[in-house]
Amino acid sequence: MQVLGVAFGLAVIVGNTIGMGILRTPGEVAARLPDTSLFIAVWVAGGLYALMGALSLAELGAMLPRSGGQYAFVHHALGPFPAFVVGWSDWFSTCGSAAAIALVLSQYLAPLLPPLLGHEAATAAVVVMVFATLQWRGIRVGDAVQQATSLLKTLALLALAGAALLVTPATPAAAAVGSGPVVPSGLALAAAVVVALQSAIYTYDGWTGPIYFGEEVKDPGRDIPRAMVGGVLLVAGLYLALNAAFLRVVPVAEMAGDPFVAATAATRLFGPGGDTVLRLLMVVSMLAAVNACLLMGSRVPFAMSRDRLLPGAVARVNAGGTPVVSLFLSTAVALAFIATNTFDAVLALLAFFFVAAYALSFLSVIVLRRREPERPRPFRVPLYPWLTGFALFGSLAFLVAAVAGDRANSGRALALLLLCGPVYLLARRSLGGLGAEERPFAT
Repeated sequence: MQVLGVAFGLAVIVGNTIGMGILRTPGEVAARLPDTSLFIAVWVAGGLYALMGALSLAELGAMLPRSGGQYAFVHHALGPFPAFVVGWSDWFSTCGSAAAIALVLSQYLAPLLPPLLGHEAATAAVVVMVFATLQWRGIRVGDAVQQATSLLKTLALLALAGAALLVTPATPAAAAVGSGPVVPSGLALAAAVVVALQSAIYTYDGWTGPIYFGEEVKDPGRDIPRAMVGGVLLVAGLYLALNAAFLRVVPVAEMAGDPFVAATAATRLFGPGGDTVLRLLMVVSMLAAVNACLLMGSRVPFAMSRDRLLPGAVARVNAGGTPVVSLFLSTAVALAFIATNTFDAVLALLAFFFVAAYALSFLSVIVLRRREPERPRPFRVPLYPWLTGFALFGSLAFLVAAVAGDRANSGRALALLLLCGPVYLLARRSLGGLGAEERPFAT
């Protein structure tokens, strides 16, 4: 059912990308680089990396308009086993993200509605089920909900940025003192820049949203590139505006190490009422993110089922264009994460696969340029191969940094990768998964 347009693509990027990270990450970046120019430069660099990635995967999205996200690209370019690994890790991490975001939402909502205090997990489960029910009614409903919640989020964040830039703080910002954090130099500065970039790049993650819906977009050759590039530019603009606003209220030296810069800024802007303002902002922001994660997550098992890596029933689509079995499974996984409170450990474990999926997707662009040079490409990566090559190099560099910085989770991830082998072989043997069938997204 091809009903989605550029507006939905922009909405799903805003909904999936802008979450709690931008309200907390500035303190982490400032702790590494307590200098205003370096601080802003890191956010600009993170936006450029996201833009390079969006431009690269926009070529694949326009050329191979299949639903399923990066799984579909990797399957076509590199084969079923790498795609199997990407699909499973992407699906679990997206469902885990939906659970984590819903729980954060409930924690911020409870003090505003006292009867919910002590029932945060139940509230999070209800939020997930409400959005799942709306999506079950059809993709048009999911589209409308995503656009409405993302627009509300954007307006709320712009209001916060505007208030910080235009309103005189109720509590004056403390003056920077000589005993504040010192900007490192030499190799220490290089290491600080890498770590700060990691934080910023993770905060920009989410720009892949439109590629999960390739077969549901009315004109994928035009709309997917426009949505991906436009979405990254929109998010980058919001991030830079918010950081500039935070700097006006909270000096970078004082921002360093603050676990929640947005809360500090809101308190200084609005006094005691700042907490309520921030909680309302967080609730609005999380609504769009939960809906986006469920929409995206339900497309991955659907695509894997059509490639015979999951039972055929998972590919069933209802009259409204929703992959109902896949949505049910995704909702069940998210609810299981909420009930067991295990998503933090799972997401940390899957972080390695999360970065590796980008590397495999960028590699897919290069492989398909060589293997299928004559295939129509409605959109081509500008400055190829340099732009895609640099994005691939950056992903590999962050993989190395992840292994060096978190050996425990990286080791477990590698063990899980080895376990994927026999599971994949079992799935192929029992389901006959021999390759993509390229069937349309139909009822």
